Formats: sequence, structure tokens, C-alpha cells
Amino acid sequence: MKYTHQTYQAVRAELSTFETADGAGEYHVMLHVTDGTLPFQSQLTALLDAYATLRKSLPAGTQPLFERYFLSDAANQAEPLLAATAEISQCALSLVQQPPLDGTKIALWALLQRGVETRLLPNGLFEAKRGNYRQLWLGGSYNRAANSEYQMRLLFNDYALQLMQEGCTLADNCLRTWIFVQNVDCNYAGVVKARNQVFATQNLTEKTHFIASTGIGGRHADPSVLVMLDAYAVEGLRPEQIQQLYARTHLNPTYEYGVSFERGTAIDFGTYRQILISGTASINNKGEVVHAGDIRKQTFRMWENVEALLKEAGSGYEDVTHLIVYLRDVADYQVVRDLFAERFPDIPTVITLAPVCRPGWLIEMECSALKKQEN
Repeated sequence: MKYTHQTYQAVRAELSTFETADGAGEYHVMLHVTDGTLPFQSQLTALLDAYATLRKSLPAGTQPLFERYFLSDAANQAEPLLAATAEISQCALSLVQQPPLDGTKIALWALLQRGVETRLLPNGLFEAKRGNYRQLWLGGSYNRAANSEYQMRLLFNDYALQLMQEGCTLADNCLRTWIFVQNVDCNYAGVVKARNQVFATQNLTEKTHFIASTGIGGRHADPSVLVMLDAYAVEGLRPEQIQQLYARTHLNPTYEYGVSFERGTAIDFGTYRQILISGTASINNKGEVVHAGDIRKQTFRMWENVEALLKEAGSGYEDVTHLIVYLRDVADYQVVRDLFAERFPDIPTVITLAPVCRPGWLIEMECSALKKQEN
């Protein structure tokens, strides 16, 4: 993985670049505003200008597939953001209130690829085709059903229908989901119940497999929206190309404590392997919180767990494309920022305020990785 950092007017850009001999290219961009005193509109303009300039520097034919904006106040920021990006964000788009903890109002994670054919499908999924594979991205799906359980059930049922319209299923094609839950301490139980019930109807069980996922605090601009869903699926894979990751020396199967997601998933695309690591916290192989109340020790154990998952996929931190870090307590930011800056100074990283699904976990992180291989 090649890492570069660039500075623009009031914006710092962190970029990871992955290219293979057959012309595949994937780029992960993390953009941070550097002047938190600017009003939101000025921060937004600076960030979008920097993003446009950076995109021009990438190889010809590089296109965005997925963009997620992290906002400090979605109720006041989502509308101007959508207005500003209406014509320029031609990809799956995700907006979530998870305040960047560097004191700014907005940050951006963007995934771009070279050599793909893209289009927005009539059912709302965003398609990216290359060779025998067709990626299907879902961004920012939500509804206003009565409670978190009903919202989650409807979200998954609607998504399963979208996949069915493309000749796909949740069990065979969906590789990754992100579930953002408003007031996660109160509403996560409903999300878990609905996901378990829907998955049981979709041939997703402890005897088959689940889906790599992050379930985390985050909110929509509309307070009646309690749950949002982003998702990534691929058509064209054979079952033997997909490997679920467990790292049983460090982690236990999630169904043992009543939830249904995979710790991580590795996918072989011929000349490279993609590794998707779910939201991972300071947990042991009995499902217990480790180092309660100690943010430093929880960070170290979390790193160890992620490293074990990457190792099981034949990879390591040197192959990671980006890191997203979630903190429950803003007071822990300086400690965590310094720890990550020391260990991972080059990897594109964003640290946000987003409570983890169990109060005892002070920190969680997710990542993806790309590794070249001979196949």
C-alpha cells in the first residue's frame, strides 16, 4: 500500500493507493478540515474544492464509488451538503452525524476505483462493473417506521428486494453493512432483534454465515430516523472466493452473545485479496469487555484483535487502506489521537464521536485492506 499526504487550503488530505499489474486501482481518501473556526459553509467549500483538486491528480478513468461525510450537526448541515454535492457526487452517498473529534464540522471518506463502469440503477443501488464482477453499493438508506426494530426490519427487507431485482441475495452477495443507530444505548436492542429475525429468513445463520458489519451510534438529520443502512455487495463471486474470519484465539463467534455479524471477510479477486474488518472493540474470546474503563489498554487490545483478523487473511496493517475510529467519550480523543499518530502515522484515519453498542466499550475501529496475490 502506498500512502501520501497532501495539504490544500484549510484541508489536509490522506490518500492510500493500491494498484495491480492488470490495471486495477483503488484509492481511499480521507479529507480533514484544518481550521475549525470557519463556519460550516466555508469548511464545506474548502473540503469539496480540495476533493475536486485531488481527484484531478488521480489516474484517468478513476471514479468515486462511495462517499461518506461525517457531520457534527446533521440537522443543520445535511441540507446544504446535499445541495452542494447534488451534481458532483455521482456515487453511493452516506451522510451521518458522527462529529469529527479534531474540532471541525465535517470530514470525508471516499473510495474510488480505476477502470470501472459505473451507473445509478433504477432501484437506487450504485453499480460499478469491472471484468466479471459487479459491485452494488447502497448509501444512506432510511425510513420512518415506529421504532428501531421496525426500521431495521424494513431496511433489510427493502435491501433484500433491491438485491433480488439484480439477481442477488443477502446471503450470496452482500459482503459488508454499516448500521448507524440514533441513541445506540436505547435503540440497538431493536436493531439486533430485527436483524436476527430477517437473517434467519435469508439463510444467514450460525450454521451458514453472517455479514461483516459495523453497528454504531450515528444519526440522521431527521430525529424520527432511528436507523440508517449502508451496504456493499458483489455479483460474480463463487463461494470458494469468500473466507469468513474468526481469530478464535482472540474473539468469539458473535452469535454466542446474541448478535449476527461476521468479525471479518476476505474476498479473492484473482490478482488481489480484499479484507473487510468489522467494527472491532476490546473484547476477548468469551465475548467479554476487556480493560473496562481504561482507554489506553482498550486501544491496545482492539489493535491486537484487528491484527489477528488481518493475519488470518494473510495480511497485516501494512495492507490497510483506511481506519475509522469511534469513541464514546470526547475526553478520550487526545489520548487516542496520539496513540494512532504514533503507530499509524501514514494510514488515512478519521476519529469520530460515536458510542459503541455496549457501554463498556470506550473505543471501536474498522478498516479494510488490499493485498496483491498470484491467482
